[in-house]
Amino acid sequence: MLTPDSKNFNHSYIKAKEAQVKRHEQSHAQTDDPNRLPPGQVKTDRFPILDLGVRPTRDLYPMWKVTVEGLVERPMEWKLDELRKLGEVDQTSDFHCVTRWSAYDVHWTGIPFVKIMELVKPKPEVAHVIFHSFDGYTTNVPLKELKKPNVLVALQLDGKEIPPEHGGPVRMVVPRLYGWKSAKFLTMIRFVEEDEPGFWEVRGYNNHGDPWGEERYS
Repeated sequence: MLTPDSKNFNHSYIKAKEAQVKRHEQSHAQTDDPNRLPPGQVKTDRFPILDLGVRPTRDLYPMWKVTVEGLVERPMEWKLDELRKLGEVDQTSDFHCVTRWSAYDVHWTGIPFVKIMELVKPKPEVAHVIFHSFDGYTTNVPLKELKKPNVLVALQLDGKEIPPEHGGPVRMVVPRLYGWKSAKFLTMIRFVEEDEPGFWEVRGYNNHGDPWGEERYS
């Protein structure tokens, strides 16, 4: 099993996965509105699974907690049932993976990130947010990207709890950026002033990750 610290889990690994997915999707390619599909992407009806190989088991779901730390006026911690009580919304959005596949109309249910910000009250100097995951993964997202209304702390996929292979029990959904910015297995949200490149960003991936600008690699 590959872990976040594995020397083999690097750029060559993800390039191999990219080639594998691309070969499959080219044989199942669908035509669609080119204005909806970012450059270099192929539409798929599948939702391929990519992670670091370390997933939580469902028996951990009842005790799961998400903490908010860093430069906030009100640090907080929620269990899953407490998160749901913040006010879930349904959202349908497209999902674009850096490995060149795009899934249309993915249905999520969760808490708008703007609601999280209203509750914790980030300090004026905050410019970035760092997301931490169960498997040791981290990723960085500019605060301005997270102010969009379609950014979610997601708790359901297609009306059911999110399975571990798709990032459950709770994950980020940041539709306007490549999927690696939508951290799976979310355990902590940290508001910071100075940027802190995450797991893939320090391994050569673009620090921003905009699919429409093909911001795949640095």
